[in-house]
Amino acid sequence: MTLRTRVGVAGGAVVFIALAIASLVLYPVVGANLHGQVDDSLVQTASQAPTVAGQLKQKAAISGGTIPINAPINLGSTLMQFISAPVLPGPSDGFLDVSVQDAEVALGNEPAYFQDASYGGIDYRVYTTPMPKSADSLIRVARPLTDQVVTLDRLGTLLVILTVAGGVLAGLGGRLVAGRVLRPVRVLTDTVEHVTATQDLSARVDLTGRDEIGRLGRSFATMMTALDQSVHTQRQLIADASHELRTPLTSLTTNLELLADGRGLRDPDAPMLVRDAIDQAGELRSLINDLIDLARYGKETARTEDARLDLVAEAVIARASARASAPRFESVLSPCLVHVDPDAIERAIGNLVDNAVKWSPPGGRVLVTVADGEFSVSDEGPGIPAADLPFVFGRFYRSAQARSMPGSGLGLAIVRQVVETHGGTVTAEPLERGVRLRFTLPVVPD
Repeated sequence: MTLRTRVGVAGGAVVFIALAIASLVLYPVVGANLHGQVDDSLVQTASQAPTVAGQLKQKAAISGGTIPINAPINLGSTLMQFISAPVLPGPSDGFLDVSVQDAEVALGNEPAYFQDASYGGIDYRVYTTPMPKSADSLIRVARPLTDQVVTLDRLGTLLVILTVAGGVLAGLGGRLVAGRVLRPVRVLTDTVEHVTATQDLSARVDLTGRDEIGRLGRSFATMMTALDQSVHTQRQLIADASHELRTPLTSLTTNLELLADGRGLRDPDAPMLVRDAIDQAGELRSLINDLIDLARYGKETARTEDARLDLVAEAVIARASARASAPRFESVLSPCLVHVDPDAIERAIGNLVDNAVKWSPPGGRVLVTVADGEFSVSDEGPGIPAADLPFVFGRFYRSAQARSMPGSGLGLAIVRQVVETHGGTVTAEPLERGVRLRFTLPVVPD
């Protein structure tokens, strides 16, 4: 059963139940109201008994007859019976038998009362009360219940038809409305099935509504875009890594084959081949480590804490200054608190400082500054051509000047990955002499 059909059935069921409850309440209320109207009319007719009796006396006097006693008188749709004193319990040929309660009502010991009785094959509503202005006499007034029963039967039939028809119409209407309301869900489902069948992550969902379904569609589109970019990045990383790994691996294999061929280590060129193999293995190790760091820092890390950016930078500078070939470091470090993964930020700062050291000329100066969540490092190297600036932080990107130098081309890519994971930005600025690389992180409020 489709969702649209289930919604329609649920809507029809709710309306059916509501109408059924309303009918169950309405039917007895109408029945009680009809009973009340009949009872009121019987009381009113009974109050007119003396008038009816007077009219009967006049007719009897004119015609020379007698007033009918104990026999019911037909007054249109109402029967009236006079029971003269003394009222004694016993059978009655004219109408209902006289009961003990009737005798007590005539004496005034019991109140007037209503009862349902059958007479001549017809059900009646009977009202028994003392005869007004006449001691120890009774008056019975009765109306047939045929009209009331017919009315209630018609009402019951009408309520059943309305309840069933209302439930069916509500179900059909709910199904039609649900089809329109759930159309975005169907579009989203078709898109998901298309992606599942074709692996086409470029498929998009165009849902512009402001309700929850519209938000779901926009979230799905955003997720698909991010997933498509992630898959594209992974494929690009695999292609670039394969290319970068192939060169040192080929060179290493060649050197090992040369060592294995001929005289092996007795060959005069063996030491050089061993050194080359060690250098190539070191490049492979460095490249693999960079790839691991790139993948690790590309995920949202759970180990974050408040850290002093200036103190992390100070520790990195201290290690870099201890190198024999280190340039002259100058630093302006203002206290700055950020919420980060300290190891990842230390790696990013270390990559930027190592890059500045690599490009600094002998005796050159490297300036490091920290202020307001911004870290920057400036060197006095050859700088970066304007055409290369947009690609400085790209993966495996190496300018023409850098291709002759050791490195994997992943150092600055790791910097960007770390900084963007923490909600920051990276930039590169050419200087009159050298280049300034910097990143900015959100600062923890005081």
